[in-house]
Amino acid sequence: MKLKLRNGLILALSCVLLSSCNKPATNGEQVIKIGSASPLTGPQAHLGKDNANGAQLAVDEINSHGLVLGGKKVHLQLLVEDDQADPKTATTVAQKLADDDVAGVIGHLNSGATIPASKIYYDSEIPEISPSATAVAYTMQGFNTAFRVMSNDRQQGEALGRFAVDQLGAKRIAIIDDRSAYGQGLADQFEQAVKAAGGTVVAREYTTDKATDFMAILTSIKAHAPQVIFFGGMDPQAAPLARQMHELGLHAQLLGGDGMQTPLFIKLAGRDAEGAIASTPGLPVLEMPGGRAFKKKFNARYGEIQNYAPYAYDAVYVLVEAMKRAKSADPAKYLAELPKTDYQGVTGHIRFDRNGDLANSAITLYQVKSGVWQPLKTMQSTK
Repeated sequence: MKLKLRNGLILALSCVLLSSCNKPATNGEQVIKIGSASPLTGPQAHLGKDNANGAQLAVDEINSHGLVLGGKKVHLQLLVEDDQADPKTATTVAQKLADDDVAGVIGHLNSGATIPASKIYYDSEIPEISPSATAVAYTMQGFNTAFRVMSNDRQQGEALGRFAVDQLGAKRIAIIDDRSAYGQGLADQFEQAVKAAGGTVVAREYTTDKATDFMAILTSIKAHAPQVIFFGGMDPQAAPLARQMHELGLHAQLLGGDGMQTPLFIKLAGRDAEGAIASTPGLPVLEMPGGRAFKKKFNARYGEIQNYAPYAYDAVYVLVEAMKRAKSADPAKYLAELPKTDYQGVTGHIRFDRNGDLANSAITLYQVKSGVWQPLKTMQSTK
């Protein structure tokens, strides 16, 4: 009797500590855990929380409508983890979510965190859908668990390069990147597109995703008289870069990607943000098929959308729709349904190619006018 009692206590304690035993909700529904991983602390926390909030909104909405899988009522639970936008921390978070027996993961935010974490999810056979990691390498590893619901850097970089040469008329272009998987990857794709369109890269400089002083880099670049300066990186670096360009009297057009196209960039750069141009994969929120309704719901609960929340919201629905088709939340059963996705989401029509990338994508360019990002041009990806 003592041995049986002791073994029973150990099993019960293991379930509590590891959270790996699916427990019914208070109303008798089975709990299905979904992971959310993004930076919730540090300089990119505003974007990470945006992702987590978008995912939570979808989870709560699905629960309120009621979810039935295989004839049984289930309740979704979102496990939100902070990867600090750090590759090493991201792998720790990924292993924790795997140990917590999540059925799928929404994340990570950054390519530099997503790529190393994706190996753990692949080894654990857990589907992962990133709402914001754009590095080409993420979906080129041969992992059948890796998907994303926005354009990749090849698609975005190609659109930005064509825009710089064909629309801005720039022939002399300088490039700066932060050496992150995202920043360098986007800059590499941009450089290829510029050269293909007939432009010349007069300077290529590097910084880090922690830097705030760009005076030496910009002074070197100024000597090459560029018409456009492209920055591959995030808003905490893009803002001081914009300010220091103006301090040096460097009148080149500042151009960037989705990491720069945020409300925080304008807040941090102030009046020096005026005129800056940056892209974001997809359509402007108010032009998305479900954008207006989503914006109203999200604003009422969380405030202003930073950038990727609609994609995190759609990513949850894509996971759940695959579960419905498989009639199971068991990854071994529903993973095969994800490549068959044909879903009309808030952000648009979601289908995946053989690599797990979005099959059709648009890239929208924005410019800061009167202190607000205003849509400038939407371009369809040719890749």
